[in-house]
Amino acid sequence: MAITGAHVARAPRIRLGMVGGGRDAFIGAVHRIAARLDDQYELVAGCFSADAEKSLASAADLGVGRAYASFAEMAAREARLKDGIEAVAIVTPNHLHAPVAMQFLKRGIHVICDKPLTHSLAEAKKLARAAEASGVVFALTHNYTGYPMVRQAKAMVAAGDLGDIRLVQVEYPQDWLSEPLEASGQKQADWRTDPARSGAGGSTGDIGTHAYNLARFVTGLTLEELSADLQAFVPGRRVDDNAHVMLRFAGGARGMLWCSQVAAGCENGLRLRVFGTKAGIEWAQEDPNYLWITPLGGQRSRMTRGGGGAGPDAARMTRIPPGHPEGYLEGFANIYAEAARAILARRAGTSPDPAVTFPGLAEGVEGVAFVDACVRSSARNAAWVKLNL
Repeated sequence: MAITGAHVARAPRIRLGMVGGGRDAFIGAVHRIAARLDDQYELVAGCFSADAEKSLASAADLGVGRAYASFAEMAAREARLKDGIEAVAIVTPNHLHAPVAMQFLKRGIHVICDKPLTHSLAEAKKLARAAEASGVVFALTHNYTGYPMVRQAKAMVAAGDLGDIRLVQVEYPQDWLSEPLEASGQKQADWRTDPARSGAGGSTGDIGTHAYNLARFVTGLTLEELSADLQAFVPGRRVDDNAHVMLRFAGGARGMLWCSQVAAGCENGLRLRVFGTKAGIEWAQEDPNYLWITPLGGQRSRMTRGGGGAGPDAARMTRIPPGHPEGYLEGFANIYAEAARAILARRAGTSPDPAVTFPGLAEGVEGVAFVDACVRSSARNAAWVKLNL
């Protein structure tokens, strides 16, 4: 029996390329899962390693038909193909973000880049100018802003549910670099502790930028100046592995940020607390489906992802009913999904829904400026400094 009726054809998947993320890489696999979760992208090409042989082997592992020995060759050829990539995911060490992005930007290919935006502040500003001139969609994977209850927290702050914001406390402790793991040749530790590849910030660039971005995203507050005390506790380490940062926001709010990769017993303890004149809220990345709310003089209560009280901002980031945990991969996928909506709108010659939001160039430049300010402040005995935006 035939089935009849009106059907609307879905838009063809976005043809995606990837630079980096080959064998032995961590974040590349996360990006690939995130890109596929909502079935909006198809990975069709890649330069998965600076080692040509490894790039080809990684492509074979992934079933990707077009593999390249260099990202410059990939950008040039893909731009000429009728079915070339529409967007590229950049998942390399930090020092390669800008040179890779530049190759694709000048050919009008959309960019989805891992954070931080670049290796240095001067490079970040140059890249931002190039991206704005090219007119492409540029997304930065500050993935924690994709969690439903983070969106809920942002909406509550914007609605005035907390009153005037007074205090912001954000922390991101880990322990994986408590020992000199880089000396063992471990790939992730090796490049993340090498200032030539990571940039001037260690923990500040790797996870401090996430903490700072989360605080700014939820509160909407503008940072006026900061005072940072950075440490490299592991002997011989060339970048910070722990940081305490005091924050002064416009309007009088104050904050503190702690990031560490030498905090024994901590895995990925990203936590945000925001206190206003009416109420306080708390969210923890390791238990992300809950947002805790405490009115001044009232009882602490728990709001659940997809549960009662959660609004539309959280709902559009939610895939499954409450009680079924959503976490890191889903939050990451939400950034890819939002970028896809913007890319598909460009393809159709229309504007994306105003509700579509994802981190981009402004957040990227500010993140690198945050690291730069932390390093400058600490070098001057925790002097108060402004961001060089």
